[in-house]
Amino acid sequence: MNLYAINHRFHYELENLTRAFIPNEKISVLSADELPEVLEFPYILTQMEDDICVTVKADGFEKNLKSPKTDDNELAMATLLYELLKEYTETDLAWGLLTGVRPVKLFRKLKSEQGLEKAQAYFRSKLLVSDAKINLSKLTCDNEQKILNLSEKKSFSLYISIPFCPTRCSYCSFVSQSVEKAKHLVDPYVELLCRELCETAKIAKDLGLKLETVYIGGGTPTSLEPHHLRKILTTVQNSFDVSSLREFTVEAGRPDTITEEKLRAILESGCDRLSVNPQTLNPQVLKIIGRNHTVEQFYDSFNLARKMGFKHINTDLIAGLPEDTAQSFMHTMEGILELSPESITIHTLSMKRSSALTGDKMKLLREDSLRVSEMLKFAYDNLSLSGYEPYYLYRQSKMVGNMENTGWSKPGFEGLYNVYIMDETHTILACGAGAVTKLKDPLSDNIERIFNFKYPYEYNDRFSELLQRKSAIKPFYEKIL
Repeated sequence: MNLYAINHRFHYELENLTRAFIPNEKISVLSADELPEVLEFPYILTQMEDDICVTVKADGFEKNLKSPKTDDNELAMATLLYELLKEYTETDLAWGLLTGVRPVKLFRKLKSEQGLEKAQAYFRSKLLVSDAKINLSKLTCDNEQKILNLSEKKSFSLYISIPFCPTRCSYCSFVSQSVEKAKHLVDPYVELLCRELCETAKIAKDLGLKLETVYIGGGTPTSLEPHHLRKILTTVQNSFDVSSLREFTVEAGRPDTITEEKLRAILESGCDRLSVNPQTLNPQVLKIIGRNHTVEQFYDSFNLARKMGFKHINTDLIAGLPEDTAQSFMHTMEGILELSPESITIHTLSMKRSSALTGDKMKLLREDSLRVSEMLKFAYDNLSLSGYEPYYLYRQSKMVGNMENTGWSKPGFEGLYNVYIMDETHTILACGAGAVTKLKDPLSDNIERIFNFKYPYEYNDRFSELLQRKSAIKPFYEKIL
């Protein structure tokens, strides 16, 4: 699909909106000086002249809309494009014009500046957001605020990356390596990770920063051996001042990597939140997505963690997985609710595959959108009835139905780190391969990033260079504290 942008600079938002309707189609953005004599089919033509004009021509569909210029021409043009793509695809988007990662952050800003009623009205009338998503935004915003209020000027969170997995899931886009293929990298990686943690702790201590949450993710942290886990966890406890720590999470993830010895190492480290993630309780779907564990292994791992004394267990599910029907997803949801985990995260599949835009694909897109909408409605309705509340929400590109990922919890069991990282509330000091430190100015929206090397072999080989990058943390804080 070619998107022609003539006499305006609204390329980014219009491209994202187009992708929300047709996520699997390659979109090429072309400006006025790239305009051919004959427009290449299929195309979207957006023009800013005497009026705002938008044309969509694809698969036998051709229609044009115009409107006068306004105080917000970008919004006016996006609205015209929305109406045309809605008619062309025969699909409505529950989030309307919103394509950003953090819709709740926008809702909170509008609510703070204009009040609740005007924030809701703007979402509904200007951004075309559905009542269901407006209500979800409000509930999430209210619950997030309680967590945001805990953060102080010198607060920070610690993220630790374990970029190893037993196998790679078909839907995954994270940088991780098979622990078997990368086995020779693990010992030196853990050794250097602990060195980075010690150096990072010294910086935090010198600056007088206050540690709020720790999150160990990946990858699959429990793909490591028990002695590796103990070494990392002990280093955190011995190096950082954990007297102010509110939450310590280990993302165990894959049930087939969980053992009693590993869980004991995690529990004895002071970890109070564990994530055990089935994604689905449909055995056939597990095989399709490349998850080698069984449904029984998930139940065994969850029950073992509960028996050993973990007080906060989170589970992740994904709506929209290949071959997963609405009925199958409902069965999964019912099975998880019977376990009564303290928190449940409902992800929507983010599609990584690409395909040509055809009538059949458009039909499939509509069917997938309806299927996921049904899944999410069932999940949210039953979570609410079971006493769970939404506490954080974010979105990704190419999500089925242009939906969202939402964290739900019983009151008092919200995942604090999830809120802080998505809201960009305070600094995240990050250690390990692929980790990104985000230095947050507490008095503004300014964020500076420090990138670690992506892959374990780079991390191991260029570790001294990585430590040099971390030296930028102190100057950042010296300017603002």
